[in-house]
Amino acid sequence: MPSEPVLPRIRPEIAALPPYRQGKQAGADAFKLSSNENPFDPLPSVLEALRSSTSVNRYPDASAGRLRARLAARYGVQPDGVHVAAGSVSILQQLALATSAPGNELIYAWRSFEAYPSLAFVPGATPVAVPLTDDARHDLPAMAAAVTDRTSCIIVCTPNNPTGPIVTQSEFEEFIAAVPPTVLVILDEAYAEFVTDPEAVDGIATSIFEAHPNVVVLRTFSKAFGLAGLRIGYAIGHPRVLDAARTVAIPLSVTAQAEDAALASLDAEDELRGRVAAIVERRDRLAAGLRAAGWRVPEAQGNFVWLPAGDETMEIAQAFDEAGLIVRPFAGDGLRISVGEHESVDRVLGIAASVVRNLPQAHSGRALA
Repeated sequence: MPSEPVLPRIRPEIAALPPYRQGKQAGADAFKLSSNENPFDPLPSVLEALRSSTSVNRYPDASAGRLRARLAARYGVQPDGVHVAAGSVSILQQLALATSAPGNELIYAWRSFEAYPSLAFVPGATPVAVPLTDDARHDLPAMAAAVTDRTSCIIVCTPNNPTGPIVTQSEFEEFIAAVPPTVLVILDEAYAEFVTDPEAVDGIATSIFEAHPNVVVLRTFSKAFGLAGLRIGYAIGHPRVLDAARTVAIPLSVTAQAEDAALASLDAEDELRGRVAAIVERRDRLAAGLRAAGWRVPEAQGNFVWLPAGDETMEIAQAFDEAGLIVRPFAGDGLRISVGEHESVDRVLGIAASVVRNLPQAHSGRALA
């Protein structure tokens, strides 16, 4: 028998960290409701911009200058107050690398976006997960209380992925006033375009990064704008903070095609907003139907809903799978169901109603954490 090969040394914390797990793909006859994607096909004008973008033999503009200038004008900031990267998750990693090192702590709510723990582990920092409240919301007072002299970075996800509730403007203002100005606070607003709650924080509309230069606001073209496959997102914040992200970024990671598509999407924003309105209507109908069936669905403000299924999560996910509905299970906690095609809504409601009857305490709800 051949002996096992001698492999290079890997940092123990990295070897123990599971790789990011993408939402399960769906077959031809199934609805993929596992990745919070936009179910609509690309707009014709966006496809035309991609067809016209033929210079794949040339490197792109490393700064995505045209898009940065467009976003700067849109939000009333200088171009160096905008940073563009290959999806907002890339910026999350860049900011974590720029601020955190061994001995530091990175704070986030849990459960939240599953990439957050790795953002601490990769630079050698310690992750500090603060449990959500019983209604699946950020516990901002507890997060503020978790800050120590070792805290380097805090992530606030609103609406929270995968549970759905927002952070209000007043809650965030009270929170940021309690955080030392030397600690970076990342306001992850990847789903901002789907929010209908007037009390929700809006980091860009309020220019909160001007009053608090330690705040960086993240947005993406992946969700509402439907460019998930092209990987492009952006940050708004203080130029010197964003310079740190640019310093650790992988050069040339935003393709010219992604920049062209983002610019075309901004040109077609009125049409895209109509699609967002359709998704919001489906989301609200889905959440209302699930609650009527007996599920304790938290406030849903993204393009997804959350079913707190606890120990029955994987069994219930299998029932959806067998019905041609590919959802995103988080073992021991619950299922996230993305808002998909119009035809998927009634099928989701039918399966959800059939399985809720076998779920202990489903009608009275279950604690998420």
